[in-house]
Amino acid sequence: MQRALFYGVLTAAVAFPLGYFVEAWMGWVLFYAGLSLHLAMHYRNFSRLERWTRKPVLDASLEGDGDWDRIFRRLYRHEKELLEKIELRERDIARLIAAVHAMNDGIVLLDGNFYIQFCNKTAERQLGLDSARDRGASIANILRQPEFVAYLAEADFSRPLTLRLDRYFERVLSLYLILYAEDCWLLQVKDITQTDRLDSMRRDFVANVSHELRTPLTVLSGFVETLQEIDVDAESRKHYLQLMGQQSTRMLSIVQDLLTLSSIESAPPPQDEVVDMATLVDKLHRDAEALSAGRHTIHLETEGQGDLLGAESELISAFANLVANAVRYTPNGGTITLSWKVSPAGAEFAVQDTGIGIDAKHIPRLTERFYRVDRGRSRDAGGTGLGLAIVKHSLSRHQATLEVTSKPGEGSRFAAKFPPSRVSGV
Repeated sequence: MQRALFYGVLTAAVAFPLGYFVEAWMGWVLFYAGLSLHLAMHYRNFSRLERWTRKPVLDASLEGDGDWDRIFRRLYRHEKELLEKIELRERDIARLIAAVHAMNDGIVLLDGNFYIQFCNKTAERQLGLDSARDRGASIANILRQPEFVAYLAEADFSRPLTLRLDRYFERVLSLYLILYAEDCWLLQVKDITQTDRLDSMRRDFVANVSHELRTPLTVLSGFVETLQEIDVDAESRKHYLQLMGQQSTRMLSIVQDLLTLSSIESAPPPQDEVVDMATLVDKLHRDAEALSAGRHTIHLETEGQGDLLGAESELISAFANLVANAVRYTPNGGTITLSWKVSPAGAEFAVQDTGIGIDAKHIPRLTERFYRVDRGRSRDAGGTGLGLAIVKHSLSRHQATLEVTSKPGEGSRFAAKFPPSRVSGV
């Protein structure tokens, strides 16, 4: 601007003296010509600036004359700084959105009317939402469970809502509605399926323990009351005492198995002590023959050389339960085979019988506490319902797995498979 004014004054200084010596009108012509030239330059720069304001872009080629050049340089610098700030802000927002998508909890942002504004990927999986398709839709139209609709209608969000979605693989969700930004809502969705399952198992466990102990206690209390109130002959008294002893033994077995299971669960990781498997397998074979008392044919098979690394007491407990179950559920005259095999792929202790067998639908639940395929038969056979739970926990602490194959009427095979890291001397 200052340079343009200078050029205008210079033109006038030259034009007026020239007009004095030549013609007056010639001076005015030169004056207006110079002024028009400078106005044209300003108009050109102003037009460039006006076009740029319609669509601002970072353009280093935006240049002008004099003060216009300084103006364009400042605009370029400001635009560059602004774009850098916008890029930084967009990067922060992208990171924030990525963090929200990575959360284990589902997040759904709702407006004041509970219309969906945003949801993360976890919420999409939990609730069956689609962030692109369902944006702007009412959450009540998507999640139509009556209890959720009633929860929204009551508008009491001081407590979470527990929602069971059977159509989504029997999921159990806990929903929290939190008010934020004056009239917006954040719906937080927690998957509590595992917690609910553990609570259910705990309740079942307490109920099963109560049931298992109530039966022998009822028998004991009945016989005690009979002996206290009625005079019975010596033979009847002996019979009653024998039954009481059996029920006491049964309760003692249940309590002992509960204590064993509790000690396994709470014990520190097993130390890598060498367990002499040749001696252990031979002892298990002899125990099986003693339990069978000649009612079954007992075989022992070994293949390869090697011992196990771990807690001997836990391994004995696991293997002994497998052997006892085979003897308990194999009819008289059946065959039971104990095998110990070692190879570079690991080791396996297996018990195979020709017993009653197990239907395939029961196999996944066999290691649950107090789970019984046939309650009456299990109780008559003397089982506590905790043996396979003890086996499962003992093996898992040794990175081993229990593999069960069975067919009703043909028998079962229970195999404890150990990884090479748990085998010594291979």
